Amino acid sequence: MSQSVQFKGYALVDPSKWSDLQIREFKPKNFEPEDVEIAITHCGVCGSDLHTVTQGWGESKLPLVVGHEIVGTITRIGDKVSEFKPGDRVGVGAQIGSCLSCRRCKMDYENYCPKSIETYNGEYPDGVITQGGYSTAIRAHERFVFPIPDGLESRHAASMLCAGLTVYSPMKTYGTGPGKTVGVMGIGGLGHYAVLFAKALGAKVYAFTHDATKVEDIKKMGADHVINTSEKKDFHKDLAGQLDIIISTRDTYSPETPLGDYLSMLFVHGKFISVGIPNADNPFPQIHPFDLMPNGALVGGSHIGSKKECLEMLELAAKKGVKPWIEELPMKDAGAALRSLHDNKVRYRYVLTQDLV
Repeated sequence: MSQSVQFKGYALVDPSKWSDLQIREFKPKNFEPEDVEIAITHCGVCGSDLHTVTQGWGESKLPLVVGHEIVGTITRIGDKVSEFKPGDRVGVGAQIGSCLSCRRCKMDYENYCPKSIETYNGEYPDGVITQGGYSTAIRAHERFVFPIPDGLESRHAASMLCAGLTVYSPMKTYGTGPGKTVGVMGIGGLGHYAVLFAKALGAKVYAFTHDATKVEDIKKMGADHVINTSEKKDFHKDLAGQLDIIISTRDTYSPETPLGDYLSMLFVHGKFISVGIPNADNPFPQIHPFDLMPNGALVGGSHIGSKKECLEMLELAAKKGVKPWIEELPMKDAGAALRSLHDNKVRYRYVLTQDLV
C-alpha cells in the first residue's frame, strides 16, 4: 500500500507572468499495473522549462507544472512492476511515455517513438495532461524510470536526466572515446555536461564560447582547449578538419552565426549534431551545399536519449566521479531560477529541492 501523496506543484497559470508560479493541485497519471509513484526530492531547471513557460515552443496547457530532471523515492509500485520496489531512489527525465510496441521502442529507440509523451505539457491517451517535477510527486511507467546508482548524489543526478543525457546520447552514438576529438559549441547547462562527459569518455575536447567570463570555468571542467569566438574571428582556420564531432548546444542563433566555419573544422564525414532547440521562430543560420562538400560533413540532430543510454551514463558518472556545476535552491524559488536562466546568470545548472512536503 502506498503512502498518501498529494499531487501539487508550482504551476504556470498566466504566460504573461511566466516567472510568477503558483501552487496548484493537479490530476496525476491514472495509476496502471506497470507504473511507479515517486515522491520528488530534487528537480533540475532546464532550458526546456524556460522555452515552455515563455511560450517559445507553442502554447502551454494551463495550469502547467514544468520540470523534467526529477529525482525522488518510490512510494508505490503497480502489480506488474519488475524493476523497482518502494524505497528505491530513482529518476525521471524528459520523456514519460511511448507506444512501447513499435520498431523504435523495441530497438531501444523509444526516445524517437512517434507516440512519445513528454513529461510535462504532454497528454496521455486518456486525456490526462502530464505535469512535471516542480511538484511533490509524479507517476510513470517503469520503462521511463531510472535507478540512481549509490555513487551519485541526488542533487548531481537530477540534471543529468535531461541535460546530461541529451549530450551523452549523440556522443556515444557517434563513437566518442579515446583518440576522438569533440567540439562543444555553447557552454551553458548542456554544454558544460558535454565537456564533462566527453572527457569521461576519454576524448579530447575543444570548447567554443563567446563569453569571456566562462573561459576559466571551462578549463576547470576539463576542456583541453577553450576558444573565445568573440576574440578570435578566424578561430576555425587552425582547426580545419580536426574535429570528429561537434555538439551544438546553442538554443539561440543569429543569421550571422558562422555555421559554415564550424562545419569546416570537421574531419571527413564528421558530424555536426544540434541538441539545443531555439524558439520556433529562430531557425538555423543559412548554410550552402558548398559548406558540406569539402569534408563530406553531416548535419543532424538528437532527441534526449534512451533508457539504455541513460543507465550507461549514470554508471559512467558514478564510476568517473562526474559532478555537474550546480546551485541548489528551494523549489519555491523556481520562478527566480527561470528568470536568472533567461538572463543567462546561471553557472551552470539550478537544482530545486523539495519544500512542498
